[in-house]
Amino acid sequence: MAFQGWDSLSEEDKLAAFMERIQQGEKIEADDWMPDDYRVALIKLISMHGISEIMGALPEKEWVPKAPSLRRKLAIMAKVQDEMGHGQLLLRVTEDLLKPFGKTRDDLMADLFTGKLKFHNVFHMEAPTWADAGMIAWLVDGAAIMTQTNMLKGSYGPYARALQRICAEEVFHAQHGEAIVIALAEGTAEQRDMLQAALNRWWEPLLMFFGPKSANTTGSSKQDITIKYKIRTKTNEELRQDFFAKYVPRIKALGLTLPDETMFVDKATGQWVYRQPDWKLFKKIIANHGPKSKDRLRLRKLAFEDHRWVREALSVKKTG
Repeated sequence: MAFQGWDSLSEEDKLAAFMERIQQGEKIEADDWMPDDYRVALIKLISMHGISEIMGALPEKEWVPKAPSLRRKLAIMAKVQDEMGHGQLLLRVTEDLLKPFGKTRDDLMADLFTGKLKFHNVFHMEAPTWADAGMIAWLVDGAAIMTQTNMLKGSYGPYARALQRICAEEVFHAQHGEAIVIALAEGTAEQRDMLQAALNRWWEPLLMFFGPKSANTTGSSKQDITIKYKIRTKTNEELRQDFFAKYVPRIKALGLTLPDETMFVDKATGQWVYRQPDWKLFKKIIANHGPKSKDRLRLRKLAFEDHRWVREALSVKKTG
């Protein structure tokens, strides 16, 4: 049960009571008292997640008219629709957190267009072949499932509940991608070469997806704050190691070659040793200087402006 006497407490005592709630496994709700850094961390995390769902639909949307069969076309259309729905759900969760600041979803979109609000590095990348569509759904969505299931039991109730639905649907997305990848792996030599080329393109962005290792242990980084407040339980590197453990054997089983010939498992630690991605490039990409950043932001801005009348009509209905 939530503590009832918040107004009579000092800020220090409020924080102590808040941390006790988290340690006891209670869920924090939107109207509950929360420390500012907890609220800010949630806003950054959930808005980035929500925008990434929307921007992540764009590279696959490019393949809807070019899918190789009607069945594949229907499957990728359904996936695009799901991703947009995830974005809508998550931005709604974010809106509740923004209320004390007097901000709305429109402000989030403005932050996206000015570069203040980032989205995942992988969705700045090109998807030039059908094999890329398969890799996105199989490995990118597989990586996303790992990060999201890590937060299913997180301390913020609205986000944890939204993730229940999102993770369930992402499993189907990953299966859709795996089906594409297996079909290509069992296909012609040209198809297998196309698949290998797609894996080579996506490997470094996939490593970047989880973010860099924590640079400090002071609790000041976004990663450390989310762990401190039990929004999630695993670090970026732990999630990356989980990804290796699950997907490296599967990649090899398909007869594909790992793009990193230096990778091996350290027998002493049980950890994968791998070639670090270019983290300077990562920062450049998420600052909207990736291969497709400008094009996808332009499409999102056009859609936002084209549907302004819908938002205005709904606003009139709500206030009328």
